[in-house]
Amino acid sequence: MSVTSDDLKKKPLTFRRYKDGETRNERKGANWIMDADHTHKCPEYVLSTPPCQGSCPAGEDIRGYLNIVRGIEKPPAGMPWQQYAFERITSANPFPSVMGRVCPAPCESGCNRNEVEDHVGINSVEHYVGEYGIANNLGFTKPEKNSGKKVALIGGGCASLSAAYHLTLKGHACTIFDDHAELGGMMRYGIPGFRTPREVLDAEIKRIIDLGVEVKLNCHIGRDVTMEQIEKEYDAVFMGLGAQSGRPLPVEGAEAPNCVTAMAFLKAFNDGRLQHVGKRVVVIGGGDTSIDVATVARRLGHITKVNENDRPEHVIAGQVAHDVAQVSAREGAEVVLISRATMDKMNANKHEIDHALAEGIDIRGGVTPVAVIVGADGRATALRVAEFDMVKNETVIRPGTEVDIAADLIVSAIGQAVDFTGLETFNNGNGLIKSDKNYQIPGKPGFFVGGDVIKPHLLTTAIGHGAIAADGIDRYLAGAEQEKRPKVDVHHFDLLRKLEEKGLQPTEYDHKQVWGTDSAKFSVHNFEDRSLKYVIPSDELFLGHFPFVPRHVRNMTMLDAEQALGNFEDRLDVLSEKEVIDEAKRCMSCGLCFECDNCVVYCPQIAVFKVKRDVNTTGRYVDTDYSRCIGCHICADVCPTGYIKMGMGD
Repeated sequence: MSVTSDDLKKKPLTFRRYKDGETRNERKGANWIMDADHTHKCPEYVLSTPPCQGSCPAGEDIRGYLNIVRGIEKPPAGMPWQQYAFERITSANPFPSVMGRVCPAPCESGCNRNEVEDHVGINSVEHYVGEYGIANNLGFTKPEKNSGKKVALIGGGCASLSAAYHLTLKGHACTIFDDHAELGGMMRYGIPGFRTPREVLDAEIKRIIDLGVEVKLNCHIGRDVTMEQIEKEYDAVFMGLGAQSGRPLPVEGAEAPNCVTAMAFLKAFNDGRLQHVGKRVVVIGGGDTSIDVATVARRLGHITKVNENDRPEHVIAGQVAHDVAQVSAREGAEVVLISRATMDKMNANKHEIDHALAEGIDIRGGVTPVAVIVGADGRATALRVAEFDMVKNETVIRPGTEVDIAADLIVSAIGQAVDFTGLETFNNGNGLIKSDKNYQIPGKPGFFVGGDVIKPHLLTTAIGHGAIAADGIDRYLAGAEQEKRPKVDVHHFDLLRKLEEKGLQPTEYDHKQVWGTDSAKFSVHNFEDRSLKYVIPSDELFLGHFPFVPRHVRNMTMLDAEQALGNFEDRLDVLSEKEVIDEAKRCMSCGLCFECDNCVVYCPQIAVFKVKRDVNTTGRYVDTDYSRCIGCHICADVCPTGYIKMGMGD
């Protein structure tokens, strides 16, 4: 019906919801939102962070590379999907093959698929992609421009290597200083080679160095080179010292020469110096490091003929051993691992505990060290342990529960410490370095920090520290203020980047007044990115969409006590290409469309439609015709990933 000028004089035409002076909605209850088969809401497409990414200390775009592997997100023309997935992983973490093996995978613990049957084997996929990268000699592209700025990185572990990688890609010249003979830090000197094969570690480090990173080995900052020299020559400094000193047992008798720390033990082994451990070894701990020590000791075993100078404690202390292990019969060692925690509450990975048990290692939980029993020659002969109770945070020994465990070597794996020799001014009083959210050292402009020197944690955590610190260093070198880090600090799928990749990026806004933007080309219509602030939980997904699909589990070689002796081979097999694709298909793509067509099929108004092929891309597979939509919210109900939300309409 047409409206005349006379009609307008009688009653003004208005689209206003409220009258003048009305400040709130007077309607009673919430029923006005939904009326039978329609609502005053409309569907919108909301990108959220999945809990796997929210749980990843390195902030990997896990959902992104799983969608690449399964074929949802397509690589650029002519690029294998494996390479595209490799590039997506290494945008956050330059060590996919190493981390695919040794990371305890908090991402898998957070995976929403656990609410269906079992988590997605994220580590398995990362392992496969990392191995593909090495086998196909994939490298990183050097930046086209250099900033002219120089950054010194102190320490050659994964935090410094990660920071150097990201900084070099930003155009800054990096020099790594390390007091070891080789780079790698805890990846090389703290984890045995049968968990991180050295050829794999070397290949992933080489890719970073090949970007043009300068390396100065056997150089201790604070002794060989002063910090004053570093400050004079470099524009910024990253402190990635690591925590490669061990903590001795805090009990009487622990000063005996054959009581050593786990860090010293593992370094001697990884250096190739330690070749036998004695007949009886006792390890104190409960974390992954204690398991590493115990399994190494089981593999090394003891030899039938040993000279005084060839005892393991002398080798660990740095003395040169004779090559007696090569000419003497080798026998298995009796290895006991004791932990204050019961076995079900130990911090070590469950599968590593299972391996240790299968290899004949005796694990005794719920006891605490009381004293080291020392013989007449000053060497430890046994470790005394006892059951205990915690009373007001104090350890109270239960009388009569003391037991002596015979030992030729006692290894303390109860924690790590930082060597601040020559750098004492950086010690915060607790043996660590303090930092802010950008990993900048307070009161020290241009000094940043990352890794175990902040707080000993996972290798993946140190990699994440390096990436975030690199952002902070980049801003510092540009003279910009440090930004507040996002609530969910991860690498995530970027729809605008994807549109640009396909030549579909929005046009420049001409600032002309328009009525609505559903067809405008200067914006991404009806899309909201919440990924920097919101992790989507399982109760916002349509879990009924996902059938039971067993996880594809990597084969891990299980050894018994006899087989473990002298066996230093890689234990973990990589999945096949088909298996890794099938495993990626188990991903529920939480918070991002994975093109299931549910919303199109179930929409009763035919309002939801597929975007035309020449303009669609990941995250823009479907759209809504609002001239048809009645707000019935069926599309949101059947969206498996929680990507469709019902937003308030006007």
